[in-house]
Amino acid sequence: MNRFFRFSVLFFAVTGFPFISCNALADDPGAREIMQKVDDRDEGDNMTSEIEMTLIDKNGKKRFRKIKSYSKDKGDDSLGIMFFLHPADVKNTGFLTCDYDGSDKDDDQWLYLPALRKTKRIASSNKSGSFMGSDFNYSDMTSRELDDYDFTFYEKGREKMVRGKKVWVIESVPRSKKVIKETGYKKSLVFVRQDNFCMVRAILWEDTGSHMKYMDVKNLEKIDGIWVGTEVHMTRKKGKKTVHKTILKMNNVKFNQDLSYDMFTVRRLEKGL
Repeated sequence: MNRFFRFSVLFFAVTGFPFISCNALADDPGAREIMQKVDDRDEGDNMTSEIEMTLIDKNGKKRFRKIKSYSKDKGDDSLGIMFFLHPADVKNTGFLTCDYDGSDKDDDQWLYLPALRKTKRIASSNKSGSFMGSDFNYSDMTSRELDDYDFTFYEKGREKMVRGKKVWVIESVPRSKKVIKETGYKKSLVFVRQDNFCMVRAILWEDTGSHMKYMDVKNLEKIDGIWVGTEVHMTRKKGKKTVHKTILKMNNVKFNQDLSYDMFTVRRLEKGL
């Protein structure tokens, strides 16, 4: 299955990140080979999990949200759906994504807003927007095709470590302006563990303004043989000042659950749990 990037820290095991760099001049076969292995990793199937989302503003004020999520493969394509359970102002809000393999068809996303009793399809032009007030974009929840980027090593030959594990640091440049527009990122670096091909850290420069994002997988666990990022922090900064932060914690992660395709429809999205 081709899942160069999916918002796996929410639905699935950690895979990759949309990386973009203005410094990469050409495609490096070695870097591309690593990213292909990231893409080919086993991510499991028929997954359910419970998610705690913490939103922290610049003054340290916290807001908490609870989410139930589900994912399932459909051939080479993949499906994901989540429902917000708490607090009351977002309860029963639902998000559905259909991630298609290949670059010939855009991924589909829908957001159900219970207060309006309305389902909104997320257009490609809006996927760089914030997801539910968090520091993740809608684009962070869909895959990216390897062919959309040229990959190179950042400071090749210099050994890097993240939490005692050797990592490769890889940067990339998009092959079209469309990728920058849809993702909302103009430049980024990704840190991939050498022992398991999991992404554990990323630095991203936003396309507009002077903000940067720092993504860090604080906890990476192996569950039923699948590597899962069970605690992920995304911090948005302007210079050295933190503007906002989102913390995701995944609990009760289970694979190989009995999930039908009927679970991943707009009708079910509107019906809720």
